[in-house]
Amino acid sequence: MGSGEVQGALWGAAARDWSELTEQCQVPFYEEAFAAIGLEEGMRLLDAGCGAGLAMQLAAKRGAIITGLDASDGLLEVARERLPDADIRHGDLEALPFADGSFDAVTAFNSVQYAADPTAALREIRRVAVDGARIAVVTWGRAEQCETRAILAAIGGLLPPPPPGAGGPFALAAPGALEALIEGAGMTAERAIDVPTPFVFPDLETGVRAQLASGPARRAIEVAGIEATRTALTDAYAGSRQPDGTYRQDNVFKVVVARA
Repeated sequence: MGSGEVQGALWGAAARDWSELTEQCQVPFYEEAFAAIGLEEGMRLLDAGCGAGLAMQLAAKRGAIITGLDASDGLLEVARERLPDADIRHGDLEALPFADGSFDAVTAFNSVQYAADPTAALREIRRVAVDGARIAVVTWGRAEQCETRAILAAIGGLLPPPPPGAGGPFALAAPGALEALIEGAGMTAERAIDVPTPFVFPDLETGVRAQLASGPARRAIEVAGIEATRTALTDAYAGSRQPDGTYRQDNVFKVVVARA
């Protein structure tokens, strides 16, 4: 089973909760990436790892011609409901089902880091982009910039030790790490932008449900069970409660803008 099949099954297990509760938190870096690549009317955009399609909806409002790809059937079902006329396909980042030079711009929002071979995924992104196309690749910022690191640590604590050399959720956040991968895949990394991206939920129950929908949490459920995972997440939210009863974790995501 390829990495796309593994990740697709995990991220599709609670696709509705992900799309309704979590995806909206990511709008700040969607919009920042589109602005950074100069997305405008008539441009052919591939969203590589499109998830439930919210980013594609925002891109369509800018007049872009949208194509999406993801490994999760559950998330793709939601994306196709949102954008019934778009070309949205099931596939793997490391083997994109598109011809060379098909797109004027490509985005990859928190997807490259889940590929078994991120460099291969980036080479595929380069292949399907026209020469000179702008590419935006997004990953977590540094751990100390992200209060949601407590959630990720709680989930990680339920999983077996990662294999030697595995970088974890913040592996591509280190200064120059993602840029080096992009350069190694034949593109030019032009600049990195830090985007404040708070995760805010109306109450603890909603925050826990949102986190239970993530791929890593679904893996933790497989290993440790739903109750242990729910308890770990509940405990990890300690300190996030605001005076108005909402739960907020301030984070920074990194948008790296590259040229094909």
